[in-house]
Amino acid sequence: MTDMPQANLFSALRAAFPADLTKIAVEAIEPDGSSLYYTWADLEQGSARMANLLASLDLPEGSRIAVQVEKSVEAMMLYLATLRSGHVFLPLNTAYQSAEMEYFITNAEPAVVVCAPGCFGWVSKIAFNHGVGHVYTLGTDRTGSLLERAAHHSDEHQVVPRRADDLAAILYTSGTTGRSKGAMLSHGNLLSNAAMLKVYWGWQEGDVLIHALPIFHVHGLFVAIHGALLNGSPMIWFARFEPEAVMARFKDATVFMGVPTLYVRMLADARLDRDMAAHMRLFISGSAPMLIETFRAWKTRTGHTILERYGMSETIMLTSNPYQADARYGNEAERRGATVGFPLPGVGVRIHGDDGKALPAGEIGNIEVQGPNVFKGYWRMPEKTAEEFTADGWFKTGDVGMQDERGYFSIVGRSKDLIISGGYNVYPAEVEGFINDLPGVDESALVGVPHPDFGEVGVAVIVPRKGAQLDGLKILESLKARLANFKVPKRCYVVDSLPRNTMGKVQKKLLRDQYQQEFS
Repeated sequence: MTDMPQANLFSALRAAFPADLTKIAVEAIEPDGSSLYYTWADLEQGSARMANLLASLDLPEGSRIAVQVEKSVEAMMLYLATLRSGHVFLPLNTAYQSAEMEYFITNAEPAVVVCAPGCFGWVSKIAFNHGVGHVYTLGTDRTGSLLERAAHHSDEHQVVPRRADDLAAILYTSGTTGRSKGAMLSHGNLLSNAAMLKVYWGWQEGDVLIHALPIFHVHGLFVAIHGALLNGSPMIWFARFEPEAVMARFKDATVFMGVPTLYVRMLADARLDRDMAAHMRLFISGSAPMLIETFRAWKTRTGHTILERYGMSETIMLTSNPYQADARYGNEAERRGATVGFPLPGVGVRIHGDDGKALPAGEIGNIEVQGPNVFKGYWRMPEKTAEEFTADGWFKTGDVGMQDERGYFSIVGRSKDLIISGGYNVYPAEVEGFINDLPGVDESALVGVPHPDFGEVGVAVIVPRKGAQLDGLKILESLKARLANFKVPKRCYVVDSLPRNTMGKVQKKLLRDQYQQEFS
């Protein structure tokens, strides 16, 4: 994307608002089930007041605004206010505790911190100790010092000009190895991706989005919110995902974005059927791999084929199954389970071996990407940034996958999850696929742990289906008949559930830590 006189992402979002600003932009579902309505004018004026409050603080240009609050429409307004005031939005997971917050505040050096009212005591102490000048609170019930202060400011605001490569947000990656890294995303990164998805996912007049995701993450904050705003589409806004309440609103909406766990929870409700989902246009899933069983069950029950896509904090969205026929791939229109589809138009995706050479279709290797959506680098980590890019400028995602003959990509796992056992590569996703096909298995995770002979071996952790009795030794016997011996896990444990993060991803690091000493 070329630099423009005004490339502030907010300007593009604001230009897409309907002409009639009195129309409903967001229907927020309150804890008691009642609805609170926000107009497009409310979004415009609420974000203007907050932007004027930020302007009154006389902050250095491009200051970081760190935000750790529960989901609310006002929190979204704060995001829009940060964009329009030319500062940098830093969303933080509400689960982070004091040691983590201290790291983010010392690393990012925000000028402003906004936290939940109940956390003000300990967050403000950390913030003030590290030189943060301003700490505000924002509650889910429209309380807090941020709104109190913003109320004194004008509801008109001139958007601060930004170039396409100016920083808009920093997203800290989950930090499965070492300290979290802050991925720097520009206005151009975010806008190019949103504009592409508007076309590729067929956003249209009359669309209504059900928003039931957290907003400290790419999926909920960028993909979902930008999608709706850039299309001038209203949102039905849930602070938390409640299957029954969300499904009851399918009749009033057309688009739903979720993670696999949300689809599993809805499938557990016997009322889910074709009639309930008849008004919907599109169901999207991402942030974690979806089991093929979930994919098939959803299609059978609702008549809708879930569209799976792939992205990450550093790149926003990279690939997607087609919404409609994709002329670049022989007009393929099939949404295929267990794949993440094609590279988005304008985005490059390639599979390279460890030697840096391109691999043919069907071979598993490292996923590398380039495009206008790819981030600027890691905040204050130039060496790490340089490490993560190839000599010809492609970003090394750290994911392992393949592209098949038809052009569809599949993710096999993270390179750090790869198990090298006795010199052989074991891809956990492949073994998990075999385990998940066994009778009585609901889901599984395979992790590598140290072994005195083989260097590393696999330990399988399995969750049984409701009512099923599983025996770890018998499962290992079944796998020996199906897999090469080096791929067969050395131990198998049956547990009630797998540890997950808020986006539904299995926390393999926790499992690795748990079983680290198995063979020592």
